[in-house]
Amino acid sequence: MDNKKRATIFCASSPKIRQIFFDEARQLTSMLVDNNYGIVYGGGSVGLMGCVADEALRMGGEVIGIIPKFMVEVEWQHKGVSDMRLTQTMAQRKQMLIDLADVIVILPGSTGTMDELFDAMADKKLGLIQKPIVILNTDGFYDALKVQLQKMVSENFMNQCHLDTVYFATSPADAIEYLQRSADNQPTITLLDAAVK
Repeated sequence: MDNKKRATIFCASSPKIRQIFFDEARQLTSMLVDNNYGIVYGGGSVGLMGCVADEALRMGGEVIGIIPKFMVEVEWQHKGVSDMRLTQTMAQRKQMLIDLADVIVILPGSTGTMDELFDAMADKKLGLIQKPIVILNTDGFYDALKVQLQKMVSENFMNQCHLDTVYFATSPADAIEYLQRSADNQPTITLLDAAVK
């Protein structure tokens, strides 16, 4: 039985982003590997995806890539990742990424990353998963999202307890400290908690 903990990282594939996003992604990956986490990610070779995989491989960490077959056909996969698992659809990929995670880490990204984040949040809201979700808020990238989520709470579209299950980390070190505090001490959310009260 494999008892190793794994961190699923959702993040961008764009190579055109600012250097600070690469720097913090690399630092966080390094700290996760140092804390004996295997890395599970979307299988890409460029952008923050490639950065995460490269850093984990450089450190000799476990890396699992999950990628749809159509992306492999256009050679988007990271050829240095030996454990590359193929899916037929994006939905299957996302589900496998969540299923393999002990913790879920969100780095800056675009619509795909937002889709993955909200799917994980919805699963947690419904009590389908109890895994920590931490968002690395590099250079305030997710400040507006934090405001929007709080607006959902203040307008009674969501309970505060659901917002509280997601942690906005100010730095890689803050993200790691949160995971160390909470990985085995998550508040249990059930389906009965999903309704706004």
